[in-house]
Amino acid sequence: MITIEEALHLVDNGINPERLNSVQELILTQCWSGKTYQEIADASGYDPDYIRVVGSRLWQLLSYSFGEKITKNNFRSILRQQVGRVEEKDSTKGYITALELPQTPIPLDSALYVQRPPIEEQAYEEIVKPGALIRIKAAKHMGKTSLVMRILAQAQSRGYHTVRLNFLQAEDSVISNLERLLRWFCANISLQLGVESRLNDYWDEDLGFKVSCTTYLQGYILSQLDSPLVVALDEVHHLFRYPQVAQEFLPLLRFWHEEANNVPIWQRFRLIVTYSTEICVFLNLNQSSFNVGLALKLSDFNWEQVQELAKRYGLDSINPPLLPEQLKSLREIVDGHPYLLNLAFCHLVTQNNDIEKLIAEATTDTGIYRGHLRSHLAALGKHPELATAYKQVVQSDEAVILNPIAAYELESIGLVKLKGNETTPLCELYRLYFRDRLQDIF
Repeated sequence: MITIEEALHLVDNGINPERLNSVQELILTQCWSGKTYQEIADASGYDPDYIRVVGSRLWQLLSYSFGEKITKNNFRSILRQQVGRVEEKDSTKGYITALELPQTPIPLDSALYVQRPPIEEQAYEEIVKPGALIRIKAAKHMGKTSLVMRILAQAQSRGYHTVRLNFLQAEDSVISNLERLLRWFCANISLQLGVESRLNDYWDEDLGFKVSCTTYLQGYILSQLDSPLVVALDEVHHLFRYPQVAQEFLPLLRFWHEEANNVPIWQRFRLIVTYSTEICVFLNLNQSSFNVGLALKLSDFNWEQVQELAKRYGLDSINPPLLPEQLKSLREIVDGHPYLLNLAFCHLVTQNNDIEKLIAEATTDTGIYRGHLRSHLAALGKHPELATAYKQVVQSDEAVILNPIAAYELESIGLVKLKGNETTPLCELYRLYFRDRLQDIF
């Protein structure tokens, strides 16, 4: 599955040297979300017939560029296929491929994964400990999933069983209800392990849902495994929207972790939990799973890691090569944000090496970050209270103290950095772009 940002990047490459105009990009983005031409016209103020004509010409342009018939109905599947057809450029030099577009988790065999010592080594050492619990906190696009993939690969190399569950895959009706959440949890573990689900045999409302879930894991799942089971729970912060459920589920994770000290079979159970923001405004930390185990926090790349990533893209061997002062200029605007750096390096390798132009256009609606920035702007548009809070942050030259919930929600979506009670924009790119856009809108 590719994202709309990746689709826009692929289209830009495919139609090069042409570029989509603003209306074509609007249509592509909205059709990707399943909108009809009429809905696009109503939301944008354009005449419906005009949208249909521009849309028709857009599909013709893409059909010509990609060499096959592309329509409004099939363009998503065609673009996915195009990603799979792109051949890798000399992987020994670390060049990026469409299979390694910046927003996707970095493949295990990719040369583009840059370690952030000592995080990886700590995680690999921890996962082999009985009853291990690893907590990974990082904002969106900071590399949580890529790290989890590597921890699971380490576990698999030791013969461990692994299961990965993503809370984004669970409907609201599931994560808002404790019983449904626990059954979803157990059923997915059974499915991924390839064992028959026998939930109804272990589920007893008189004993309670948490006891039933625990009994199922201990008496049915763990008892039939001959090696440890590692369960990775991704995007757990989505559960924070339902504090009553979180107050039951998260302490249960802690209980299983601590049972390794009391019941030998629970030593086989290992947990990896990823989340994007703190939970202290919702739960009593003494009752949560979030103050036990190994805590890891993924931060921006430091200068050495930025240089290493550029080298792995082959930017030291392009003509002319990327100079240290140019790389520092890029870092000044995106800081060491892994995704933003990857997007820039990908562009420099696959399209052109004009970094001065890239930096100059970074905050504009023609720059390489336009899709990424617009998606954030659209998200803020759906939550006026967050937009108002973020407006305070980007318009101030100093750190701002926000309502804790607003600050944590902005951190969760990857727009700010928190230091104590102080909130600042994640990077200068965001400050400059959103300062102007939020001033115009709110």
